[in-house]
Amino acid sequence: MTGFILSRLLQSVSVMLAVALVSFAIIRFVGDPLESIASQDTRLEDRVELKERLGLDQPVHIQFLTFLRRGVTGDFGISYKQQEPVTRMIAERLPATLELAFASATIALVLGGALGVYCALNPGGVATHLIMTLSLIGVSLPTFLIGIGLISLFSVELGWLPSFGRGETVRLGWWTTGLLTTSGWRSIIMPAITLSLFQMTLLMRLVRAEMLEVLRQDYIRFARARGLSRRAVHFGHALKNTLVPVITVAGLQLGSVIAFAVVTETVFQWPGVGSLFIASVQSVDVPVMAAYLVFIALLFVIINLVVDILYYAVDPRLRVDNARAGA
Repeated sequence: MTGFILSRLLQSVSVMLAVALVSFAIIRFVGDPLESIASQDTRLEDRVELKERLGLDQPVHIQFLTFLRRGVTGDFGISYKQQEPVTRMIAERLPATLELAFASATIALVLGGALGVYCALNPGGVATHLIMTLSLIGVSLPTFLIGIGLISLFSVELGWLPSFGRGETVRLGWWTTGLLTTSGWRSIIMPAITLSLFQMTLLMRLVRAEMLEVLRQDYIRFARARGLSRRAVHFGHALKNTLVPVITVAGLQLGSVIAFAVVTETVFQWPGVGSLFIASVQSVDVPVMAAYLVFIALLFVIINLVVDILYYAVDPRLRVDNARAGA
């Protein structure tokens, strides 16, 4: 187990180094940062001083090593547009993105898993056919169109839910949350549903397909022949073995929820990291763009590491293969 975790950690470090190189390349080659900071009236002496302060007068390899050293400590420099530390800007918006991702992932996992199990256990039912037909909507329609449709129905026509913003928030230390206020809950409903719909239908179809495959295995027939109850067979044997491939996909989808929340945050004007990234792209705020890339890559690396460990713990075949390799 220790060797397995160490090998995954080494792979994670390699991935982060590659992402850091890409982020540095964006900073180094997307254009002259001085043009984004200084105005046309800035004197030449001030430009030279600013260039030295940013370390742009150093060789490229020294700049990259400095970028790595500062990145490890969480220092990604100053925003060209806002003239504020990038790390602080991301930290202020991170709670909104994580709360939206958590709500969306919860909806996708709970409803997707439950509907997938139901459809697998009732393959010929009318409700199953209706659910599978409706699931095509979540797979086919683009996220922004779903969001606009929800706004049109529940905000414009019915007036039940707010169409933008995060609602009233409460500060708990450095963390701000809207889950402790009524307006916060009302504001997160539509963005969470919009962001979770694709992941929910994907997980539902995956759970259904995997469970149908497991229910056809010989050990399920033997379990039934032993007189075990339907509950014990379906949830004690079939569902447990269904979760092995689902864990991997669910972990990747959790990372996708955070990474691709950009569209949802833009549609609902959600004050998260995704909307900050869109604003930085529009203003060519390179430090914010680079920090966002590193942040998303770090999330994916952490999630994949956790998924690999869970996969190792759930699937006994990996432990056997690892033991044989060690022998």
